[in-house]
Amino acid sequence: MMIQTDLLVRYGATYKKVSASEIIFLEGDTGHYYHQLVEGRVCWSNFNDDGKEILQELVWPGESFGELVLFDQMPYACSAVALTDCVILRLPSAAFRQMLQDDPSISIRFNKMFAEKLRFKLFLIRELAGNSPEQTVDKLFHYLQKHSNKVCQECNKLLLTRQQIANLTGMRVETIIRATKALENKGKVSIVKGKVFLTSENETSCCKSRQSIV
Repeated sequence: MMIQTDLLVRYGATYKKVSASEIIFLEGDTGHYYHQLVEGRVCWSNFNDDGKEILQELVWPGESFGELVLFDQMPYACSAVALTDCVILRLPSAAFRQMLQDDPSISIRFNKMFAEKLRFKLFLIRELAGNSPEQTVDKLFHYLQKHSNKVCQECNKLLLTRQQIANLTGMRVETIIRATKALENKGKVSIVKGKVFLTSENETSCCKSRQSIV
């Protein structure tokens, strides 16, 4: 979900720089801002008592995160941690609500975004409950390729690491590695220098060649 930066600034949003590994907010905190990522990447996650990460979303520039608190006035359901150095636009919650009142079309776009996220969670629960790890990973890769920005639309490179896929599914990273290797043996993916490329009938390349990727 992206709101034009000049519109956010007009309503009082300010830029905030965040260093890699810095906590932006914690699960259970009270939300006071709308957050939209300008530069960098953010992990939106839960953490078990033993510190294991459950990745809910990997946030890319132009996307918002943690916005649910602005609609239900409940504490944050997840923690947000900067994966890299980041620049974030923060709009105070009162100004955010005023913006929605002034432009109801933004609310409609948020409704669509929430529906897309719910559909993905329902898909993931179904696949994890009924399939082998290999089948789950295969269907997840195709879902991401079709419905997300987590796969390069030009060269079909998966933009998530296998550790992030493990955190997303709750499986062990070793399981993800084995499942991905099994898919490679079946010709469903290719692995070049540790990077995973998904197959596509209309495959092109945004890189001069896959061998050039490090």
